Amino acid sequence: MLKAGVLGAGHLGKIHLRLLNQSEKYELVGFYDADENNAKKVEAEFGYTYFNSIETLINAVDVVDIVTPTLSHYDCAKLAIAKGKHIFLEKPITKTVEEAEEIRTLVATHNVKGQVGHVERFNPAFIAVKDMINAPMFIETHRLAEFNPRGTDVPVVLDLMIHDIDIILSVVNSKVKQISASGVSVISDTPDIANARIEFENGCVANLTASRISLKNMRKTRFFQRDAYISVDFLEKKCEVVKMQDAPETPGDFDMILQNAEGIKKQIYFDNPKISNNNAILDELETFADAINNNTKPIVTLHDGTEALRVATQIINCF
Repeated sequence: MLKAGVLGAGHLGKIHLRLLNQSEKYELVGFYDADENNAKKVEAEFGYTYFNSIETLINAVDVVDIVTPTLSHYDCAKLAIAKGKHIFLEKPITKTVEEAEEIRTLVATHNVKGQVGHVERFNPAFIAVKDMINAPMFIETHRLAEFNPRGTDVPVVLDLMIHDIDIILSVVNSKVKQISASGVSVISDTPDIANARIEFENGCVANLTASRISLKNMRKTRFFQRDAYISVDFLEKKCEVVKMQDAPETPGDFDMILQNAEGIKKQIYFDNPKISNNNAILDELETFADAINNNTKPIVTLHDGTEALRVATQIINCF
């Protein structure tokens, strides 16, 4: 079992602590939190071992799970890598692309592994359809959330939209050609609502909308590609696949047939992929353990995290 320690015991940090504690692939050694009062409350309530400094925790583990505010990711990761420890970094990977690039260089130099917590890659609805997503040409995403003060220290692009940026970059096999975007600050010092249009060199276009002051929560993405429409509801963990094929010579009474102006007939049919229930956060942590133990590439690499941050930064720079 890999010895693991968590930096940061806030809302998400406590979830990581609980899952690492129950995982059969990790031994949870303990945690560090900069807020000593919060740390002692967590220690008293859950029984996790509290380390009073980052350094002592890092020295005691094999894997450092960094769930601190984004501003401190870079410094925490540097300390861990310098000690030869593997790092799991919550999204976004760091505050700036330059910091992310340096972390990637340090990981290669010290021969350790890193993974970024883009948890939607492990969403069961996305897993069920990802192999069906083939050369999409238009993608539309809506990630809307009710207001929560947690996370408003960064623009909504880094708080919410970056999830969808990572998903899009993982399925579009092309370089970004052009980005245009707009953002509005309503209640925070940084934009709370944002819309972005990403154009890729292969002609694919992605239209992304994110808001953290909505009346209801929504996390939906639609992929349009030749002969198929694929919808993923990341919140409800549901998906829908509508495909088209050449119409049969003799259609059945209930077959759905479309005919274009040239007389070409297509049959519409529905595919219902099986969705397996899972805990996405536990899966991302445990697949990282597998990557370390088997010396394989993590599912969400530091490169992936860096590229998602690069696009997010370009979007923010449009405001």
